[in-house]
Amino acid sequence: MGGIGQQAAAVTSLAFVVAGLAVVAGRRRDAPTVTYGLLVVAVGVGSLIQHGPDPPWQGYAHDIPIATVLAYIAVDAASDRFGRRMSPGWWLVVPLLMIPVVAAGPTASTIVQALLAAVAVGLCLERARVRPELRRTTIVAAVLVASGALLGAVGDRTSICRPDCLLPGHALWHVLAAAGLWRLAPTIGRPRARQRDGGTRSPGETGR
Repeated sequence: MGGIGQQAAAVTSLAFVVAGLAVVAGRRRDAPTVTYGLLVVAVGVGSLIQHGPDPPWQGYAHDIPIATVLAYIAVDAASDRFGRRMSPGWWLVVPLLMIPVVAAGPTASTIVQALLAAVAVGLCLERARVRPELRRTTIVAAVLVASGALLGAVGDRTSICRPDCLLPGHALWHVLAAAGLWRLAPTIGRPRARQRDGGTRSPGETGR
């Protein structure tokens, strides 16, 4: 990516910061939502470090927050889907595990992030399958992120990412991915309501 492209990517990294702060400032200020919002902010800061000053440790600043927020989404979705609160250790351990992965090189880090993304998306879609009231939000978020990933991949291989392009594919990826993470926020930390008989039900469900 050329000079102008890097500048665009650095600027659009702030989309994650804005999205994360919007989540934190939203109407639901419970602990899971705030944690999620701060993790999204961290993704933006790490991306800005990579595309801006680009220090020797930029890989850690960029990749670790992404892996962590993906793990957080996966753990939250799994806890909700299976009706069992999972220990925060499942996602808190990810930053530590990513240190040697990032040190191994970008290929290893990319593979691990892709696996985490697949697990997170799969669990979110499975939760949406059994909770209709979350379906639309989840699908819109998934479409935004998938569109961003597609544009980013195409942009990296076509003239969309030429050095003199004001808005390269990677910059578009930042904006759409940030929008997707923001859109997903209403589903985070939103467990199903418990019925009197000990079962669970979605907030929109009523007894017969």
